[in-house]
Amino acid sequence: MIEELAVVVRIENHQVWVESGQNSACGACLQKAACSANAIGSVLKKKSVPVDSDIQLKTGDQVMVAIDESLLLRASLLLYLLPLIALFSGAGLADWLLADNASYADLWVAGSAVLSFLLSLWLINKAQSLLILNYYARPVVVRKV
Repeated sequence: MIEELAVVVRIENHQVWVESGQNSACGACLQKAACSANAIGSVLKKKSVPVDSDIQLKTGDQVMVAIDESLLLRASLLLYLLPLIALFSGAGLADWLLADNASYADLWVAGSAVLSFLLSLWLINKAQSLLILNYYARPVVVRKV
């Protein structure tokens, strides 16, 4: 499990929303004024993330949020590797079907590669919305700190 310290920012409709806490290395560092990581972190807005929780919490509580690393790895493989395989397969299939003497063969190969890439992304999205693929890696609250 990958764990991160977070703060509960709101609770609505049985849903807990958290924001990631500041890294411990940045909290006590004496070089905050000259640190680029601190400058970037202060400029970027913090994003609230919904998490599942079986623990009674209130706004302002510090919690440990975790996500299953094997589920995260499978999801990243699905979302990165499958479209890449579709891209090369579409290009290879178009190259194999078209003879070298076909006019605009390179354009057809590139077009079929892009089309197969976009089709794979659409199919992954449809499979996830129909809950055929359950690779949505949702974080959970492990404990209250």
